[in-house]
Amino acid sequence: MTLLERWQDQVLAVFRIVVGFLFATHGAAALFGVFGDEKVQAFVWPSWWASAIQLVGGLFVMVGLGTRYAALLSSGSMAYAYFTVHQAGALLPVQNGGEKAALFSFAFLLIAFLGSGAWALERLPVFKAQESRQLEPVTE
Repeated sequence: MTLLERWQDQVLAVFRIVVGFLFATHGAAALFGVFGDEKVQAFVWPSWWASAIQLVGGLFVMVGLGTRYAALLSSGSMAYAYFTVHQAGALLPVQNGGEKAALFSFAFLLIAFLGSGAWALERLPVFKAQESRQLEPVTE
């Protein structure tokens, strides 16, 4: 086992935590008008809904709860944002300002496939017990 393989689970967790935090703050900025952003109007499609996904999805990914599902939803929302908002301006992300959307989309896709890594709430015994109860066969 090499040094890089030895810390793989922990580095994945740090990546998950940082990406989730950045995404959640992006959503909070738009939903609440903080961090220098303007507040989006409530329930307006797609800006308010995208911001809600960013806040909630980012928090779930950050703490490691329902990580794969939250990451997949977040990845899809950023892909939608890229193709509907950014790509209309130009083909490449560097031309259309879609770098953040593209990076978030692929970062969350990676998290969805690799899982939560270390230090995730879903790894706590309380969540493992619920998972094992659901998989038990029914005996008659």
